[in-house]
Amino acid sequence: MKLVLNTPGLYLCRRGECFQIQDNNEKKEIAAAKVDQIMITTHAAMTTDAIELALENNIDIIFLKSTGQPMGRVWHSKLGSISTIRRKQLFLQDSPFGLLLIKEWLVEKMDNQIKLLNKLAANRRDEERRKIIKDALEKIQKQKENIQAIPSNETVENVRGLILGYEGTAGRVYFETLGKLIPEKYYFEKRSRNPALDPFNCMLNYSYGILYSSVEKACIIAGLDPYIGIMHTDNYNKKALVFDLVEMYRGYMDEIVFRLFSTKKVEDEFFDRVEEGYYLNKEGKKLLIGEYNKELEVKMNYRGRCIEFANIIQYDCHQIANRILKEEIKC
Repeated sequence: MKLVLNTPGLYLCRRGECFQIQDNNEKKEIAAAKVDQIMITTHAAMTTDAIELALENNIDIIFLKSTGQPMGRVWHSKLGSISTIRRKQLFLQDSPFGLLLIKEWLVEKMDNQIKLLNKLAANRRDEERRKIIKDALEKIQKQKENIQAIPSNETVENVRGLILGYEGTAGRVYFETLGKLIPEKYYFEKRSRNPALDPFNCMLNYSYGILYSSVEKACIIAGLDPYIGIMHTDNYNKKALVFDLVEMYRGYMDEIVFRLFSTKKVEDEFFDRVEEGYYLNKEGKKLLIGEYNKELEVKMNYRGRCIEFANIIQYDCHQIANRILKEEIKC
């Protein structure tokens, strides 16, 4: 389970092999063996004993901004694998193998977008909306084919602008379509980041924040350096590889958030207006994280395996690390 502390004044300490959460006069104990991540999203206190218990059990502690973006974490000091993987990562931008990986990840992203839109089309009888989805699917499929057609002997460094153009076009079409399909009250025209310009993007931004932390954790465990990217360029304190890898999993979060809106579980009271933007408040986070935690336990057929959603990212990161390790990359 993910242990989420999002109530001001919470106090987390250790009692034997359990975490104890104290809120005013109420106390609750949770066995460390049942926890895989602790997320602190607002003002809360945590003892060093609780941190020690987390480290002993390979539980990472993540501090999130109000938008859901990770701003820091506590993690054990051991790297997940040998340094050869991280050395080879440095040369992936200039290697055809790096381009192969990026093409695979972006095709996976677009396949998930296509999959979600097909699901939405199957549940709609309105011919006008079905046509909107059909047109969008054709346009996204075209951009997917454009990415697949990039010559395999090229490098990311040489075709970055081309890839970004294809990906950006598919993304605009995809989100414009989602904006037309959610309940009319929450209609939106395009993706907006922090601050979000509408409730849907607000909740989506927070869900992506959760996703970033899960991908970073999986990288560390697999021995990948989250700061050495392929498509995303280096910058100070920028987790470039996390931004590369997260593309494959955004569609899962899109579906969770869309389902919450389409089933009318979202309330106006879940959002706070600050200046021109929307921010998810405590009740909104509770709804989203609860839905996400339920999704983690869902088993699915993934790359020929029956696997829980919670284990997909870790499985992929281990596979990617092994492929990098075995690949002949000129260093």
